[in-house]
Amino acid sequence: MTPASPRLAAVMGVVFAVLFTAALVAVNGVPHLGDPVADYGAFYDGAGDTLVTAVAIYLVPLAGIAFLWFVVALRSVLDTLEPAPSAMAHGLNLLSGVLFVALLFAGTAALATPVLLTTIGGGAPLAPDTARALSALGYGLVFLFSVRGAGMFALTTTTLLRGAGVMPRGAAVVGYLLAAWLLVTATDHPASLLILPAWVLLVAVVLLRHDRRAALPAAPDPTPATR
Repeated sequence: MTPASPRLAAVMGVVFAVLFTAALVAVNGVPHLGDPVADYGAFYDGAGDTLVTAVAIYLVPLAGIAFLWFVVALRSVLDTLEPAPSAMAHGLNLLSGVLFVALLFAGTAALATPVLLTTIGGGAPLAPDTARALSALGYGLVFLFSVRGAGMFALTTTTLLRGAGVMPRGAAVVGYLLAAWLLVTATDHPASLLILPAWVLLVAVVLLRHDRRAALPAAPDPTPATR
C-alpha cells in the first residue's frame, strides 16, 4: 500500500484549520454560559437559528472529516520514518485523535439540539432554560473533554515527529507548549481553542519542509571510487 505524502497531510491540516477556525468564529456568536437566560430565548427564536444550523450541519462535520483525513495521512507518513515510532505513543495518537472528533461532534449536536428540534423535527421551541442546559452540555463536551483529546493528540504527534527527526527542536518546543495549553485549559470561550488550528498549521509547515527535503536529489558521494 502506497503511504500518504507529507504534502497531503499538510493540505488536510490546513483545510481543517480553516474550517475549525470558521466554526469557532461562528460559535462565538452563540450565547455564552454566563449570559442571561433571556439571551438564549432571543437567540434561538431569531436569526441565531441560521448560525447554529450552519455550524452544526456544515462547518463542524466538514472540519471533523478533514481532521480524520489529517490524522490518517499523518500516521501514514509516520509509519515510513526511521526509527520506528513508539508503540504506545503511536496507539495513543490514534485514540486521542478519534476521541477529539467524536466528542466534538457530540458537543456540537447538544449545542444545536434546540435548533434542529424546530427546523428539522418541526417541534415547538424549547424553553430558554432548557436551551441553556443543552448549551452547557455542548460546551462541556467540547471545551472540557474533546479539547483534552486534542491536547493528547498534539502531544503524541509532536513527540513522534521530533523522535523521527522531522520536527526541529524550536518547533517541537512550541508544539509542546501548545499541547500543554490544550491539556490544562478550562474555559468556555471559543478563542481558547484557536490554539488547536495554530498547532495544526505548525505541523503542516513542518511536513511541507520535510516533503521538500525528501524531494531533493541525494548529494553525490565525494569519496573516490576504489579500483
